[in-house]
Amino acid sequence: MASFKICRWYFLFLAGALLVQELTLVQPTAAKTVQVNKGKINGVSFHRVIVDLTDSNTFVTIGLANNARVANSARRSSGDEEFSKMVARHRAAVVANGTFFAKNRRKSVMGNMVAGGRFLKYSRWENYGTTLGLRVGNKPEMVTARVDGKPKWREHWFSITSGPRLLRRGKIWLKPRREGFKDPHVLGTAKRTAIGFPASGKKLIIVSFNQKLTLEQMARAMRALGCYEAMNLDGGTSRALAARGKIIVRARRPLTNVIVVYDAKHPAPAALRRSWIRFQKRKRALHRTR
Repeated sequence: MASFKICRWYFLFLAGALLVQELTLVQPTAAKTVQVNKGKINGVSFHRVIVDLTDSNTFVTIGLANNARVANSARRSSGDEEFSKMVARHRAAVVANGTFFAKNRRKSVMGNMVAGGRFLKYSRWENYGTTLGLRVGNKPEMVTARVDGKPKWREHWFSITSGPRLLRRGKIWLKPRREGFKDPHVLGTAKRTAIGFPASGKKLIIVSFNQKLTLEQMARAMRALGCYEAMNLDGGTSRALAARGKIIVRARRPLTNVIVVYDAKHPAPAALRRSWIRFQKRKRALHRTR
């Protein structure tokens, strides 16, 4: 039995080594708060964003179409907008596509959404998909509502719901129908975007894949790229990525929401910084009184 375990471990080690050998990255010459590089894994090319969540200049937020203050819902809609216009308006280090939205006239976004510690969209009945949230101090967490219970959205500085979930505690975890996903475009093969973070919780990783993948292929790739938790974002014609004002992946349709990342060279707006300070103080004070 011991010999079998050793052989099995060695086989897994070799498989992992082969996977890593196929990964080639163009690394930046110096450490930066937000790194953007490109590479290839198992023959699939990708662009990867690595965000240092411990840097005081790092701000992650959500941008909405037409500079709206609330996200599209069944009650209210601000429509959609060309990705290039959203990139130009935010002047951020990175802008990437966010979560799914309906194809109907209102173009309602999926799930609850928080930015700057404020709800952009909220319904107490939301229980679909998986949520990535950043808490006090940019501490990330990933919550699948129908498995873990509903996220504590009010404790999130940033929160976006999408899915299906790809990784759970370092292991591949694919239960899309349990999360509420039925669309064959989501369950099949597609050019995809994923988001996750390593076990340390000190970085946020966004990956845009340039070839069509199944969910399992993407889950394996995200794990090989250092993620401990990961989930799928919108993809296909919504897949989009820009770095420092330059569009790397151009969306093939207007979008309703994007993930926006600021750093020292591309500073966050003053209002967002003030909101951050208020949020940190309020949540830490609440924690001390419990």
